[in-house]
Amino acid sequence: MNALIVAPIVFPLILGLITLSLWQNRKMQEIVNIAGSVIMLVISLLLLNTVLDNGILVSQIGNWPAPFGISIVADTFSAIMVVISGIMGLAISIYSVSSMKSKFVLSDMLQKRRQFGYYPLLNIMYMGINGAFLTGDLFNMYVWFEVLLISSFILLALDGTRLQIEGTFKYVTINLLSSAFFLTGVGFLYSLTGTLNMADLAVRIPQVENQSMITVIAMFFLVSFGIKAAIFPLFFWLPSSYHTPPISISAIFAGMLTKVGVYSLIRVFTLIFINDIAYTHTIILWLSALTMFVGVLGAASQYDMRRILSFHIISQIGYMIFGLALYTPLAIAGAVFYIMHHIIVKANLFLVAGLVRRVGGSYDIRKVGSLVNTYPFLAVLFLIPALSLAGIPPLSGFWSKFFVVKAALELQEYFLVFVALLVGLLTLYSMTKIWNEAFWKNNPEKIPAKELVAGLFSKQNIFMTIPIILLALITLSIGFYPEPFYQIADRAAHELMNPSIYISKVLGGAQ
Repeated sequence: MNALIVAPIVFPLILGLITLSLWQNRKMQEIVNIAGSVIMLVISLLLLNTVLDNGILVSQIGNWPAPFGISIVADTFSAIMVVISGIMGLAISIYSVSSMKSKFVLSDMLQKRRQFGYYPLLNIMYMGINGAFLTGDLFNMYVWFEVLLISSFILLALDGTRLQIEGTFKYVTINLLSSAFFLTGVGFLYSLTGTLNMADLAVRIPQVENQSMITVIAMFFLVSFGIKAAIFPLFFWLPSSYHTPPISISAIFAGMLTKVGVYSLIRVFTLIFINDIAYTHTIILWLSALTMFVGVLGAASQYDMRRILSFHIISQIGYMIFGLALYTPLAIAGAVFYIMHHIIVKANLFLVAGLVRRVGGSYDIRKVGSLVNTYPFLAVLFLIPALSLAGIPPLSGFWSKFFVVKAALELQEYFLVFVALLVGLLTLYSMTKIWNEAFWKNNPEKIPAKELVAGLFSKQNIFMTIPIILLALITLSIGFYPEPFYQIADRAAHELMNPSIYISKVLGGAQ
């Protein structure tokens, strides 16, 4: 049992070391990484199944009891996130076989540079992501954040182009600021409580005499995790950086990295900082509305497909923290369901963007056209995640929006419901703009270049097409059969809304 809990952290490290040892053999790196990603997905599914069967799992590293040792905790929410991380790892591993050999990179030196340490860094980043999901200690969460950020810094700048270096500089600077807020909050918490174990903090914080200071510390964490999640007004770094790296890197960043911030917000504001909900969650509520609205306005003004999708990351993050802010069982379940849906859909849209560029020649949708005639199957593969993102029934995005909006209606938050529905319409507008420009209108180039006419299942494109199909099938499964996914999300919400379950599992008789 203990081995199963730590495996999502240890296995990516092992896989990273193996791919590092295969430095000179790229073909073997690709094979080993795909095989390892399959194993990682199986491990994550076993972990989720075990959690669903046996409840929250806890491993005390070195047999040091909580709160003195390092606790690794797998509850339903963290197990869900590890499974999604496994799905993303497999999809990106397959996609990278073709996408990292871009025909648009003219220089052999640049082609070698973009492959420099790609697979080892990718696996170290997954280790950091899974560590952040499974840790039961705030300081170790900080450590795992730094692990994933250091690897992501290098991945973001891998090509070394001027645009990438500029985007990486903004990304690094704002994340260092986030880390400073995080570490400051950790220091203040420890000075007041003498512990950083999250379950122990949940017990000790209500006993602190100066509760207003706890609320101040909560704001440090809101800023830190808000930067990582790209909420309003801390989002400006994301659309300036996520469109710059190779598309497979953009996809994993879009799918997973901001959700680590969302996960952390949900974790600490349902377990630790619940002493002044009327204040803290009201702030989060209005930030969620502004995040939704500003993000979708940014998307509506863009024509680069990656930039449109980057702004939509921001917009959709607003719905997730909207569920957190409402703080009811239905709202929290809706937020968890939204995360499950959004990671799959958003990553898939970035993967589709890479394939559009491969067959259409550009990320600028004004320079592409007639793809619905040339590649009708690609048009279908775009429509599935695009309409889901906009919330068109019966796709997964409809159900995720439905649960959150229903929770808001129950609380009579009518203005915020209006904002959420308006943002859904503007999201549909953005997706329609991509469809009209890239797929429907005539090709402005008239005659496509020779290298752009290969089929989706040709040798050079098949590894990019397969993961898009797989993720589209998951989206359809969630949309047409939402009940099992909602039941898991509802169970996660039940645990989050009842912190005593988490506390008793981690501390045992220590509380």
